Amino acid sequence: MKSAIIVHGWDGDPNTGWFVWLEKELKKKGYEVIKPIMPDPAHPKIKKWVNKLATLAKNADENTILIGHSIGCQTIIRYLETPKAKKVGKVIFVVPWLTLLDAAIDETESYEIAKPWLETPIDFKKVKSKMKSSTAILSDNDPFVSIKNADEFRKKLGSKIIIEKNKGHFEEGKTGEIPVIMRELK
Repeated sequence: MKSAIIVHGWDGDPNTGWFVWLEKELKKKGYEVIKPIMPDPAHPKIKKWVNKLATLAKNADENTILIGHSIGCQTIIRYLETPKAKKVGKVIFVVPWLTLLDAAIDETESYEIAKPWLETPIDFKKVKSKMKSSTAILSDNDPFVSIKNADEFRKKLGSKIIIEKNKGHFEEGKTGEIPVIMRELK
């Protein structure tokens, strides 16, 4: 059976905005959709988020797609490099990052939360081996994620890159739909 796991971002809510729209669209296409609230969304921690995803993805296979938003993309990457991770079909990263703009980490608390995600090394070769393909969707005016991350995802994971115009950070409460996600699943 086709399945999709959607991982929201930092301080996110999977029951708002484009997550709700995406769940409906995926179900229309016959996907079983898992859309969890991640542990302590306001203070995401690598181990807790990766463990949660590992539990949810225990039956993942090449018919599984993973979709992440912002730090949810990091969660997917860090899950895929674990020994427990199974190879999945497609990964869609919505505003993924390996580096952040100053506006994202200008407060001490934000910096302290982001620091482990920014500094803990990633085995990209291992991550790439655990997915058939990936697409990174970024915005040309994201206040938190530099467009330069696109090159990193292309080089390190072989991701197809899509740059959307004037979509900001694709915030859950402000963005109702992201049609390009469904186009990438065809």
